[in-house]
Amino acid sequence: MPELPEVETVRRRLEPALVGRTLVRVEISDPRLVRPVGTEEAARALEGERVVAVRRRGKYLIVCFGSGRSLLIHLRMTGSLRHGPSGSLPNDPHRRAVVTLDDGSDVAYRDVRRFGTWALLEAEELEPYLSARLGVEPLARSFTARALGTRLEGRRAPIKAALLDQRSLAGMGNIYVDEALWRAGIHPLRPAGELSPAELRRLHRGIRGALTAGIARQGATLRDYATPNGEPGTMQHEFKVYGRAGERCPRCRTAIEKMRAGGRGTSFCPRCQPLTQRERARPAMPRRS
Repeated sequence: MPELPEVETVRRRLEPALVGRTLVRVEISDPRLVRPVGTEEAARALEGERVVAVRRRGKYLIVCFGSGRSLLIHLRMTGSLRHGPSGSLPNDPHRRAVVTLDDGSDVAYRDVRRFGTWALLEAEELEPYLSARLGVEPLARSFTARALGTRLEGRRAPIKAALLDQRSLAGMGNIYVDEALWRAGIHPLRPAGELSPAELRRLHRGIRGALTAGIARQGATLRDYATPNGEPGTMQHEFKVYGRAGERCPRCRTAIEKMRAGGRGTSFCPRCQPLTQRERARPAMPRRS
């Protein structure tokens, strides 16, 4: 699933192509993309809208229109967007929608597993919709080690599960949580509410460092993700623990291990990210709903 760095890369690549442009023609071929609204109704509602900004919130891409309305796009597992001159994009059986802009270029939406969603929201609907689903932005100035501690206070769930909860921290997924915990030297099964102030500071730095590195490398391409001009991201070549079970930790040379934490496959270094005997004996709590 594209996480914050991948979605931010898409935003940065699409912004100069979309801002100031008008949606001349919209073709939506997959009814699952816009349900419960019909494809023709959704297309008509989008045609004629002029783009004034392209934003990101968590894993959502937000296309803001001059009318005050916004198109909220969630790429889910395999969604991607491509931009190019009209007719230049390759014909693709997994293409779900095509938007033609007033400069003659196209933006095509591709989604192999068809989990992605588009939602057109009125001006007064956007912030309530997002605030009900998302917590603090980890790259915002308001995100501090103290703010992180407040979010985690009282949580008995493993720190891996707590960081995956979008209501705690927006945009984090399996990849960057594993990378952040390795950077911070914190075991994925540590109870989230029991981290010390020093550990919270390390975790705060680890989260920001992992995400910043991902954005600098235009995200990670493991399967379907590519930037809007078709280029893959390169963050997968910089992973420290994610997907590297059995390989040597780049910090201490101990073999990286893999287990289940927060309901997800989790990679970690048992030496750099230790777990006490007391914590090992404690049963893992389910993820808080």
